[in-house]
Amino acid sequence: MPLTYLFGKLASPEDRAQRLKCPSLYNVDSRSLRLALEDDLWRQRHERLTQIRALGFDPYGQAFDFSHTISQILEQYGKKTAEELAERVEVRVAGRILTVRRMGKAGFLHLQQNGEKLQIYVRKDAVSDTAYKLYELLDLGDIIGVTGYLFRTKTGELSIHVEDLTFLSKILLVLPEKWHGLEDVEIRYRQRYLDLISNPDVRKVFVTRAKIISSLRKQLDAHGFLEVETPMMQPLYGGAAARPFKTHHNTLDIDLYLRIAPELYLKRLVVGGLERVYEINRNFRNEGISVRHNPEFTMLEFYQAYTDYRGMIKLSKELLEQVAIDATGSTKITYQGRIIDFANIRQFSMREALVEFWQGPDKPSLDNVKDPAWLLRHSHESSPGLALVHLFERHAEEHLFDPAIIYDFPVEVSPLSKNKPDEPAFTERFEIYAAGFEIANAFTELNDPQEQRRRFEQQLTRIEGGDEEAHMMDEDYLRALSCGMPPAGGEGIGIDRLTMILTDSKSIRDVILFPLLRPEGEIGIAARLRELDSQ
Repeated sequence: MPLTYLFGKLASPEDRAQRLKCPSLYNVDSRSLRLALEDDLWRQRHERLTQIRALGFDPYGQAFDFSHTISQILEQYGKKTAEELAERVEVRVAGRILTVRRMGKAGFLHLQQNGEKLQIYVRKDAVSDTAYKLYELLDLGDIIGVTGYLFRTKTGELSIHVEDLTFLSKILLVLPEKWHGLEDVEIRYRQRYLDLISNPDVRKVFVTRAKIISSLRKQLDAHGFLEVETPMMQPLYGGAAARPFKTHHNTLDIDLYLRIAPELYLKRLVVGGLERVYEINRNFRNEGISVRHNPEFTMLEFYQAYTDYRGMIKLSKELLEQVAIDATGSTKITYQGRIIDFANIRQFSMREALVEFWQGPDKPSLDNVKDPAWLLRHSHESSPGLALVHLFERHAEEHLFDPAIIYDFPVEVSPLSKNKPDEPAFTERFEIYAAGFEIANAFTELNDPQEQRRRFEQQLTRIEGGDEEAHMMDEDYLRALSCGMPPAGGEGIGIDRLTMILTDSKSIRDVILFPLLRPEGEIGIAARLRELDSQ
């Protein structure tokens, strides 16, 4: 069937997509129409590529010696008047074409670079014949370099009056329609490059993420911490309650695990005399995917000798308050329509939090939640400690919207934490919550090798009972503790979750550039492109 029958005799591929009421090639639902449109667009773009090459331009060109970035031009000249620009300001700029508006023998285009855009003006009598022919072949999404001078249009928009064009890279697909951007969530995550081109706010999220990491690193460096690197492939996994990914090293013929946490290696360094260490690390946990969980994620972990969980609480408050300022300009941020203030972090024991945030009938008293019989009666868990944690997670956790530190965790869920001297069934551990979920976990480190062995043995019992997330026995770590680890505090902060809050993002996938997704399948654009390339 002829394509003109399917799509009509329209001026451009973009018009044909519009006729189909389709924002872009990427959002067409009907496979037959989509494939026909892909064929048409692909062949038209290839024809233009051939024509561009015939003009003497490399469609995938060389380096371009620019004089300014678009951001620099907007910063330096964005407020200059037309009169002030009368003294010629020559510029060389590169960018991706976002819009094209042709008007007879002239036209306006917008170039995008690093999330900023700038208008350019091309007029036939101001450029060479070859450059103007190139201009007539340009598509939305092409990457070009321009040489010219700054001026303001009649409407007052800062623009470049083009005197020469250089072609840098040809686009063979169609960008999403400019008014709607890329809205398909699946495609946004799978084709992040397209998401970044089409949705300027996405770039801001990842710029903010970089500021968060930079702030944390700068603050820890100022406190005398040393940044280190520890193994991602480990013969034994540990440092968290999680199921690992398993791999095999052929030469050594041994099984290895992708790390679920760097904790036990960082504490080995504390034993060795590196008394303040941190690592911004990638962790891998073979578990479910949700709006708050991705199997690969980023953590900051740091350890400090000669302190305890009280010292870590103090440091944590300082870190979070300053990171909010560095990333957003204020300690107060808006998350899902509500204000969160990182300058005001409240503190509750787990028991106090259960009483304070319990929702619904039968609200307990502090005496109730201290009573083992009451806890067991209200939960199906096997011990009072596990029952307390279960009730806290069920009745309190999601209501911790304002930043809060929850401290004093039962020993059953804290195998690496030091016991409270006055209440051995609990440990000197705390977690930090905001927006209804955990963003940090910390404790006074258990440095007694005999007690640590007993905790590991308890975990082995849980493994035998089918718990795939329990800790393994780590004899080398016990040997390290037997060399003497000073009293210490340690903490892990989830970079992805913290970024979610500071960028007002609902899903962890919005703050990870390339989140894990199900395979795309062969009926997708990648398969079709392979088919077209082979023709």
